[in-house]
Amino acid sequence: MCVYVQNLSSPIGNLIVKSNGSAITDIVLGVCTNENPDKLTQMAVNELSQYFDGTLTRFSFPIEPAGTDFQKRVWKILTEIPYGKTVSYGDIADKLGGKRYSRAVGGAVNKNPVLIAVPCHRVVGADGSLTGFAYGITVKKHLLDIEAK
Repeated sequence: MCVYVQNLSSPIGNLIVKSNGSAITDIVLGVCTNENPDKLTQMAVNELSQYFDGTLTRFSFPIEPAGTDFQKRVWKILTEIPYGKTVSYGDIADKLGGKRYSRAVGGAVNKNPVLIAVPCHRVVGADGSLTGFAYGITVKKHLLDIEAK
């Protein structure tokens, strides 16, 4: 399986966008020195740029993040959170069968490999506080601020 890679300079830092040729598999902060774009990475970079400009609220590129079945269930729920809205870890746990899943939900959210398209930044603490974001609270706040406009 080929891996296609493209960088995007964004307001939250440089993003690496990866495709397996049929779907986007990763959107992460970092820099890749060996870019090898394809039509999907180009599509994702274009849509992400529109997102950062505040003109796009829903992505159309296909995603295929690698993870466990549980992680994929959590990530699917994350993609259903409306633009500009937030939910708590407990809300997601309830959809999966109860509050006892809250900690596991937190772990799955933290392992999300498709930043922004799987909007883990929209998950907040039960009291609405900005908690637990793999790239830091500043990045999480910036993404939520983009969506609040």
